[in-house]
Amino acid sequence: MLAAVAQFTRNCPTIVCYLWLFLLGVPFTPQSGVAQRMPLYKQTVHAPEIPSNLDWLNTDRKLSLSDLHGKVVLLDFWTYCCINCQHVLPKLAHLEEKYGDALVVVGVHSAKFQDEGASENIRQAILRHNIQHPVVNDRQFQVWKSYAVRAWPTMVLIDPDGYVVSTESGESAPDKFDPWIAGLIEHFDEQGMLDRTPLNLTKEKDLAPDNLLAFPSKIRVDEAGDRLFIADSNHDRIVVANRATGEVLQLIGSGESGLSDGSFSEARFNHPQGMELIGDVLYIADTQNHVLRAADLENESVTTVAGTGEQGGYGHGSGRALDTPLASPWDLVWDGERLYIAMAGPHQLWYYDPTDERVGVWAGTGQEDLIDAPLLDAALAQPSGVTYDGRNWIFFADSEVSAVRGAQTDDGGLVNTVIGHGLFEFGDIDGDRLKARLQHPLGVSYHDGLIYVADTYNNKIKVVDPGERTSQTWAGTGIGGLKDGPKAKARFDEPGGIDVAEDGTVYIADTNNHAIRVIDPDSGEVRTLALTGLTKMMPQKESIDTSNAMTLSKQTVSATTRTLDIDMTFPDGFKLNAAGGLQLMLEGASANQDDLFTTHLPASVPVTLEAGASELIVSFSFVYCRVDNEGLCYFGDQVARVPLVWAEDGSAPNTIPLTITVDHTE
Repeated sequence: MLAAVAQFTRNCPTIVCYLWLFLLGVPFTPQSGVAQRMPLYKQTVHAPEIPSNLDWLNTDRKLSLSDLHGKVVLLDFWTYCCINCQHVLPKLAHLEEKYGDALVVVGVHSAKFQDEGASENIRQAILRHNIQHPVVNDRQFQVWKSYAVRAWPTMVLIDPDGYVVSTESGESAPDKFDPWIAGLIEHFDEQGMLDRTPLNLTKEKDLAPDNLLAFPSKIRVDEAGDRLFIADSNHDRIVVANRATGEVLQLIGSGESGLSDGSFSEARFNHPQGMELIGDVLYIADTQNHVLRAADLENESVTTVAGTGEQGGYGHGSGRALDTPLASPWDLVWDGERLYIAMAGPHQLWYYDPTDERVGVWAGTGQEDLIDAPLLDAALAQPSGVTYDGRNWIFFADSEVSAVRGAQTDDGGLVNTVIGHGLFEFGDIDGDRLKARLQHPLGVSYHDGLIYVADTYNNKIKVVDPGERTSQTWAGTGIGGLKDGPKAKARFDEPGGIDVAEDGTVYIADTNNHAIRVIDPDSGEVRTLALTGLTKMMPQKESIDTSNAMTLSKQTVSATTRTLDIDMTFPDGFKLNAAGGLQLMLEGASANQDDLFTTHLPASVPVTLEAGASELIVSFSFVYCRVDNEGLCYFGDQVARVPLVWAEDGSAPNTIPLTITVDHTE
């Protein structure tokens, strides 16, 4: 993104920019002791205060730099579309863990795209990227301009006395600042000026419900097997479901973030995205692990086939697949010979040859731009979705230039732009190639001569004709939300993945709605696919976590054989999902395993209490959905303690009532 923002600096007054660059660009001069770990700087530039009129997220109160006096502060200027900004986030998380309450990272979100400026969309990005620090919405670039920022990402280091230490741009900024932060903490701690008091902020994740799917990013249809493959990205797994009924057939991945091969229940992913099925093997772009994985659907095992697990840069030529670092592989498509990779990190298309077990660059120099040219001379900008026309073109969503482009599959071929104009040319306009505008599309699917596009930041599905070079809205109003019905009136929320079946049925990974949407080709009706059976496929917990358990009324018992009368009270507009059901787990009692799962309420569960047990502990894991849309569902997980008093006269009732009230926060 660094080179990409040269045009954007027009918004910063020239004299002010150069004055700040002079003041902030102090060179690092190593000295002995503490100074070896921090730059030589003079406390002459006081950090400009953050305006009080801005929205704050990931915190229950507004903050100011004066509130953070005594702490080392690191401002991270970012925009959530930017792959370089996304690469920085794990490094910032490392610094936050390393330095604890002495360091405060503040995300300053200065949106590139119009859609990114909405606080609710930033909130979703915070949840999607698991950001732990507070974020301020700098949609009017007030903070950006006051610090003379010129590129995403840029970081500004501020000492505990409120003075600017240094500014750095690019993905390496956190690495450079790491020793400087250590030096500042040591120096100001010696002076008695360091504040390690915890901020104790309420984060967005503390308020968000646990969805049945979590930011599903991509989807693939397998018509021969009547299956859907869903990248359940924030649950770090792939969900395999029947494409007609929504019944969950398999889960690929344990649901724990990491990088490990093995059986489906053991393997770990880190925000997987694009997939492609070749025979009985599902190839998976394991995006934040920077690798490709292969899931053998028959043997139910996962192996890593390309990448080292370390983030690479832009490439040249080819190399042995397992020895070559990849950088944020985002989507995959197969042409019968090569598996093409939308390699978002280095702004290139790569390929993987499963026969020779080699990877290499197919298109793009690594420069971020929109330049049509022969394959290896062209410039791309964060390709995020790929599809194949069945002949000789790979079409791709080039997200940062809001474009749909094509790369030929012949050696020495060309890259051509179908729709799109440049890094800061975007909008929501239908028409021919001169007029049409998209806004950060992430998904494409070729069908019957047309390209169906998930026009992500416009909350629409569009159809692009690659021959006529036109773009037309096909589904969605453009207003973010979740609404089924006629496609012209339906609503989506930043859809990121799309695939079209041979019969014309369109499947959409509606990312911010945590849902899969289906559009019927004949009626044009949009519906939300209801997934069923997911609860029963979840691995059983080894023990019950009682840290947040509620305590119910004391119950008198006189015999070990009893019946639990189970019921739940849901908020208005919600109900238990019968197909998802309710799974129980007990401590202090035992029961027939079949009785611990129910699809209806109220329910009676025969149990045998442990003789003399002082309490019964019951874990409730359940799926509940909106009454008006059973495709929009959430996980619930609550634990109840029931104190037990044993009566000697045998007169206690034979039932133990258990009624749970379910809370739901959007």
